[in-house]
Amino acid sequence: MKTEDTDDLFCQRSCRLRYERELVALCESRNLPCIDIGTHDSRSCNYAEYGRAAALAVSKDPGSLGILICGTGAGISIAANKILGVRCVCASEPATARLAREHNDANMLALGARIVGTELARDMMTAFLETPFSGESRHSERIASIEG
Repeated sequence: MKTEDTDDLFCQRSCRLRYERELVALCESRNLPCIDIGTHDSRSCNYAEYGRAAALAVSKDPGSLGILICGTGAGISIAANKILGVRCVCASEPATARLAREHNDANMLALGARIVGTELARDMMTAFLETPFSGESRHSERIASIEG
């Protein structure tokens, strides 16, 4: 599980403005530091660039978690998953976010600002942040086989 010494990374494209204040406030209310790596306005951008940057930061800081936001969550999760050591799940409801942490030791969550509302995004983020990896051998073995 995350400690207060690790940061939650936020990577967003233009859609992020819909969620940013709410989700950053959620982290702050839990005393979890956040690093917002962009974007910082509502213009369209190359989400892969930001997803890659956040994924590199998570991969270099074991135990840290990242939250990515784009239109659907799909494209940015694909970009993040190209980075060794990153297991990013694109979720549209809390059960997937929770099970991805519990069974797959997911370290990044991708949200679709055009797909889910702020309250559901907050619920998914809460499930993701509060759920530890189970550590069960069957799950660890599967992760090892994925990472090769």
